Amino acid sequence: MKDNSKKFLIGCIRFYQKYLSGMKPHSTCKYTPTCSQYGIEAIEKYGACKGGIMALWRILRCNPFSKGGFDPVP
Repeated sequence: MKDNSKKFLIGCIRFYQKYLSGMKPHSTCKYTPTCSQYGIEAIEKYGACKGGIMALWRILRCNPFSKGGFDPVP
């Protein structure tokens, strides 16, 4: 069951990367790795629940007031 959740979330992120990300004008992430790549790495490493929460927190931090920079999955 847990493996299916991971696959589903990673599939959603990959769909976003392939079909939606390029539609936004001037879409560049302030962070390295990008927020979507960070989400995939966090979910692969920590599972759907904790990795999903980490990815969501990262997305919330990615705003016009953030500095950005290098922020790998711990």
